[in-house]
Amino acid sequence: MPEYIADQTFEKADYTLRALSKAEYENCRFINCDFSGSDLSSVKFLDCQFSHCNLSLANINKTTFNGIDFSDCKMLGLRFENCNDFGLAFNISNSKLDHCSFYKLKLKKTTFKNVQLHEVDFSETDLSGSTFENCDLLNATFDRTMLEKADFRTAFNFSIDPDNNRIKKAKFSPSGLAGLLHKYDILIS
Repeated sequence: MPEYIADQTFEKADYTLRALSKAEYENCRFINCDFSGSDLSSVKFLDCQFSHCNLSLANINKTTFNGIDFSDCKMLGLRFENCNDFGLAFNISNSKLDHCSFYKLKLKKTTFKNVQLHEVDFSETDLSGSTFENCDLLNATFDRTMLEKADFRTAFNFSIDPDNNRIKKAKFSPSGLAGLLHKYDILIS
């Protein structure tokens, strides 16, 4: 039976040298921790906060992220589709998530705020009701993605094909219309 750890704060820990214990962490805070390239597979995080952490290229195979807040984190190259998708729920702010993949995940009502999402794969992801507040979506892939009622009003650098994605009642600003018309190779000025 895995260890259960609750209501703990982990600060300035380097898990690149010594792996985080395979356990269930509930209502824990991770501050200025380095998880880059570390093995977080099968670890359960429930209602936890990650602040100023580096999780780049961590192994998150079968990892549980339920009710998680990531803020000011570096999370490059993560393959979220390999996580435990049961109860998968998080919000991300002021972070960098370049080259991550969310392929086929259900991420309804997820909030991305001030997040750099360069070359992220949202193919076949359910992002209905999600918010992309002031997010940079340069070269992000939206392919057969559910974007109904999603909010892109302050997002930028995105390219979304309305014929290939479900965007009913999604919100866009007038300045974001170019991202919806990109495939037509027209100039909007």
